Amino acid sequence: MAAVRRTLRVTGFVQGVGFRPFVYRLATRHLLGGWVLNDTRGVTICLEGLRTAADAFHTDLYAELPGLARIDSCEVVAEEPLRDGSSAFAIRQSRPDGGRGGLVTPDSLVCADCVAELTDPGDRRHRYPLINCTNCGPRYSIIKGLPYDRPLTTMADFVMCPACQQEYDSPADRRFHAQPNACWSCGPRVRLLSADGTDKGGDDPVGTAARMLRDGQILAVKALGGYQLMADPYLPAAVRELRSRKERSTKPLALLATDSATVARHAHLDAEETRLLESPARPIVLLRARQDGGLSPDVAPGSPTLGFMLPTTPLQHLLLADTAGVLIATSGNAPDEPMARTEEEALGTLQGLADAFLVHDRAIHTRVDDSIARVVHRAEGPATVLLRRARGFVPDPLPAPFELPPVLAVGAELKNTACLGAGTSLHVGQHIGDLKSPGNQRFFADTISHLRGIFDVTPRYVAHDLHPDFHSTRYARSCADMEPVAVQHHHAHMASCMADNGLDRPVLGVIFDGTGYGTDGTIWGGEFLVGDYRGFERAGHLARFRLPGGDKAVREPARVAIALLTQYFGRDAASLPIPLVQNRDPFEVGVLMKMTERGLHAPLTSSMGRLFDGYSALLGVCEEVGYEGQAAIELEQLIAWDHTPATPWPLRLDDEDGRLVVDHRPWLESLLTGLTERRGTAELSRAFHESIVHAVVEVCLRLSRTHGLPDVVLSGGVFLNQHLLVRTEQELTAAGLRVHTHRRIPPNDGGISVGQAMVAAARAVAKDATN
Repeated sequence: MAAVRRTLRVTGFVQGVGFRPFVYRLATRHLLGGWVLNDTRGVTICLEGLRTAADAFHTDLYAELPGLARIDSCEVVAEEPLRDGSSAFAIRQSRPDGGRGGLVTPDSLVCADCVAELTDPGDRRHRYPLINCTNCGPRYSIIKGLPYDRPLTTMADFVMCPACQQEYDSPADRRFHAQPNACWSCGPRVRLLSADGTDKGGDDPVGTAARMLRDGQILAVKALGGYQLMADPYLPAAVRELRSRKERSTKPLALLATDSATVARHAHLDAEETRLLESPARPIVLLRARQDGGLSPDVAPGSPTLGFMLPTTPLQHLLLADTAGVLIATSGNAPDEPMARTEEEALGTLQGLADAFLVHDRAIHTRVDDSIARVVHRAEGPATVLLRRARGFVPDPLPAPFELPPVLAVGAELKNTACLGAGTSLHVGQHIGDLKSPGNQRFFADTISHLRGIFDVTPRYVAHDLHPDFHSTRYARSCADMEPVAVQHHHAHMASCMADNGLDRPVLGVIFDGTGYGTDGTIWGGEFLVGDYRGFERAGHLARFRLPGGDKAVREPARVAIALLTQYFGRDAASLPIPLVQNRDPFEVGVLMKMTERGLHAPLTSSMGRLFDGYSALLGVCEEVGYEGQAAIELEQLIAWDHTPATPWPLRLDDEDGRLVVDHRPWLESLLTGLTERRGTAELSRAFHESIVHAVVEVCLRLSRTHGLPDVVLSGGVFLNQHLLVRTEQELTAAGLRVHTHRRIPPNDGGISVGQAMVAAARAVAKDATN
């Protein structure tokens, strides 16, 4: 029978997932000789033996992949008749060959086998808080470069003991070539430190830490990608103290629970939400709270939603087992700063926030916060929507719909992410946050440097927002070796949703968010766009209104409400019989009215997000926010999980220089009538939502007829409102339009960088084609 030497090039998640040991065992089973090695592009396999055996190997390679592995391509790059082959198969030393294409695996939850060893008193790793194997543990957060081998991780300084080395060298062992492999004898150690850095954990730091949590104290605990602040959610005094120290008055706190059954005691949980909660990414999942769960009401004051995640690290498993099975686990960061990554950062930035620090000496090279997701129940079935893409998802690349020149996109000012595009891949970095603090600005620069390094991409273009004062814009302009490409904020949102759905054709874009710098110098946010990656036309928008106080109006939605009343009723607004006006200081109301009338420090906006804020205040739901989006979130929560249609308020569309403008005066008049008639806030909230849905459908139908476009993309942070998203999609679909929503990229500003990269790439391709 014919014998061959066949060389395969494999790309995908094939490093750090037990792929080489799997290949070794598979080749040995098929009596094949040869070798396998990691390189900077992926994995190379050389098979020597019978052609039939090599063919069977190729089939089984896909059929029997390890749990964390994913093959994106497997190409035969060479094949020749075999004359002098080897009957042995070997794992060769990795080769830093300078190529491109290797993927880095996201950090993985601790696997069931490791959890079993962790809890087995007879196992040598019993209660070892950093247990891991080939199938689980840290990846992206500890990798310094490719190929993925121990010397290029933060485990490089830990020399394996004979027992660990034997596991590492044995093809039959679960820890064969597990790069972070360690144990009590040779691995990193956990310590419990007091606020001044002295050891207070003794021989059982984890047990002591759990006791402190049970006693109502607050701990900073090192997780996969940074520190978390932990407290007992059943103790009201502990929760209130955490809120006070973190200066977080109302925003819900994330919860960590042992398992889905424990979560189900505190929140309603269906099959799809359970699947998401238990998925390898282990995001925080937003769920509908039960009223009788026993948690302190201060965990999520006034909110019917709880955010739960399951443990990803062995240390979290141990703490949950030694406490009541549920812990608060919120990001360990000082206000406006990134989460602490090192012991020094934790002891410095979290001083005064934590009573003690549960640390370990396996360094985190790249900080990665927790991801946040929710399940939206649409008519055609449930779908996952990401609010924050970070741990568990990053740096899994997203496919681009066409070949990209090397481009860097630096994202927005808020909820920032960076994106590196090259070839057919979009490498989106982890959630960074708001770029107003020096700490987050350093995090931003470090993330870009790390992405460029591990994916070996030298960008030719750098895409940025139009806003001249964004830190990301200034950073882009400082990149002397790249050509800057300015991308309008809402165009980037539209392009992001297009890329998320693999679209490369003109579409209608419905882009609703809070703030975006428009091409006319005003603040956009309620936009109807027509275009593609290369360009767009602003075909419609929400009627403009003023924001008295500018950014202060974002924090105080009552200002928006008074501005809306003033715009349509003038000075008569001061005598309207509604609580918002009658219960406020007349002098304050008068000042806000004058600012609105004169346009004094009261910029114009077409923002749908701000309109939600104003209506939330008018209904008495939220007049001053404690966290971003609170007013709109609480307005939606009056009707959340119930997508029953309602009768919309009257719709008026005006023509302004060829653009369709949604006039919201009829909505305001209807709302005031409802308040006068003492209709319930939930009923009025539903009517407001339905009126927006009605407006979207009418505008899109008109634009579709005018431009001959059947595709509609929905993007922007306002579409995190699940009621608005579900009802809009239902009605647009019923009207015969094709609707595309976000799936793998957040619809909020966390997805802006993807859209920027696509726009810059499309313009570069078009420019090259004309030269």
